[in-house]
Amino acid sequence: MPSSIVVTLTARQQALILAQLRQARYGHLLTLHTLFLLHHGYSPTQIAACLFCSRSSVYRSVAAWRSGTLTLTVARHLPRSWWGRALTNGLRRKLTSLLRCVPRAFGWMRTRWSGACWALTLSRQGGGKVSAETVRRWLHQAGYVWKRPSLVARDDDPVRATLLARIRRHWEDLSPREALVFADELELHLLPKVGAQWIRRGQRLEIVTPGQDQRCYIAAALDFRTGRLLHRTGAKKNRFLFLDLLRALDRTYAEAGFRRVYVVADNYSIHTAGDVCRWLACHPRLVLLWLPRYCPQANPIERIFGDRHDRITRNHRHRTLPPLWAEVQRYLRRRARHGQLPSIYREPAVKSALRQLRRKAA
Repeated sequence: MPSSIVVTLTARQQALILAQLRQARYGHLLTLHTLFLLHHGYSPTQIAACLFCSRSSVYRSVAAWRSGTLTLTVARHLPRSWWGRALTNGLRRKLTSLLRCVPRAFGWMRTRWSGACWALTLSRQGGGKVSAETVRRWLHQAGYVWKRPSLVARDDDPVRATLLARIRRHWEDLSPREALVFADELELHLLPKVGAQWIRRGQRLEIVTPGQDQRCYIAAALDFRTGRLLHRTGAKKNRFLFLDLLRALDRTYAEAGFRRVYVVADNYSIHTAGDVCRWLACHPRLVLLWLPRYCPQANPIERIFGDRHDRITRNHRHRTLPPLWAEVQRYLRRRARHGQLPSIYREPAVKSALRQLRRKAA
């Protein structure tokens, strides 16, 4: 029969008990074993038979636990056999100092630390042997986890605030017959981009590759006031693809009666090509506004392209490019994102540059 006595231990309490089990005296050790067995559902009769004690000893252990007279403390000075398992303050400081260094400083031909490198480096410095698994537990106890870093742009353009302020100024001063669009290009691959998803433990999802990879390129422009997304496709990412987008913008907004369209783009070479500059000189309706260098967070269309990866192309099962491209087109037609500019346009430096631009214009 299941036990009628229920003892619930927190994770910290279980860790303290385990620590004392390795160093406690006989009577205390018996009490801690009793609590663990009660926690896992054993009855007092089963515990008494297993630990060769009386049932009254089990009840005394429960009473001591419930009354709070049973204290759980970890000894400050651990026996020598604990070296390599307990993370002391000295080891914590040593781990922290080593993490600030690159493995090459210690003679390793690596760009990041591994458990084996940690173990060998610490063994050389400490004069004792330690395993990679012990180092892994130390790092977890010190608050470190194994995770991927994220790529970030440098975002060090000296005129960053001025360029963002100019875009914000045009956005705030738009007239009903003016439009502001954010433009960018996207590369679409037939080879699926692999991403994490929920899978039953012990199993692995396999995605069959489509053979030879195929790709196409998309140039898109987002009207930030209406949320409309206009796009064109091409076999290469070159100036002709961007010119195709500009011609589509010129036709679309000319039919709607717009006299000025501001196109916000980055400094990619196809946007500054000679053919593009000559075409813009002949079509004054379109005016290019430049984003700062290495500042993708200032372009709202980047979020749409990122969502497209998560919703459509990541782990997809299409075997050819046309059905994948058709699904992407349906997503782009339905996707609308407009409203306030990203928070980067409201930074103090941008506000200060915006005030200077308005004073100069006045």
